[in-house]
Amino acid sequence: MKAMILSAGYGKRLNPLTLQHPKPLLKIYNETLLSNTIKFLESYGIKHAVINVHYLGEQIIEYVKKNKFNLNIKIIKEEEILETGGGILNAIQYFDEAFLCINPDTIWSLEYINELNSFEKDFFAKKSKCSMLVVNKQKSFDKSYSGDFNLENGLINRKNKDDLQYIYTGLQIIKPEIFQGINKKIFSINTIWNKLIENKELYGFTSNNNFLHVSTLNVYKNLLEKLNVK
Repeated sequence: MKAMILSAGYGKRLNPLTLQHPKPLLKIYNETLLSNTIKFLESYGIKHAVINVHYLGEQIIEYVKKNKFNLNIKIIKEEEILETGGGILNAIQYFDEAFLCINPDTIWSLEYINELNSFEKDFFAKKSKCSMLVVNKQKSFDKSYSGDFNLENGLINRKNKDDLQYIYTGLQIIKPEIFQGINKKIFSINTIWNKLIENKELYGFTSNNNFLHVSTLNVYKNLLEKLNVK
């Protein structure tokens, strides 16, 4: 499969670090969040990736040029921020079959590889249009998360909004057909998810890994301390 790496956001919750550098270029260990994600995809066997950029996008373009990755990478520069749904739709011409969509905010480790294999098999076995990798919020390093969804019989829902148990990890498998009939240019992926939830077509697959995710400045600093990164 091919993959799309979402890298266009402003990363405002990490100011002042992201005033000078885009969030995907923040470092964990000796890797940027972006390089960690690209190498994770390489390890999984992905050969082609699309990266969308907007905020400080030239830095990401230059970074990819200077580094030797074993992926065929296409970079799409958004002249205006299109949000998550609009960003994917803007790149949909590069995907003619199911593809991975991934956020570089998560610390993707090799422990996710076996899960991703099982996740992919589950996706095709259920003939899904869209399925997301989720994790119980108890496994999140950032304990401030209130949860995004609930999971029932493999289907994602937002029932019991005061007691949402699962967090979206930032990884989903998508069939391009879910964007058919969308006439908006700028929109959140939640527009798509809500429609799929209503039709009982949004699936979830549970991760058992501890969820490490760069969300805010304090979480980033605490993660560096936890991982003994200097």
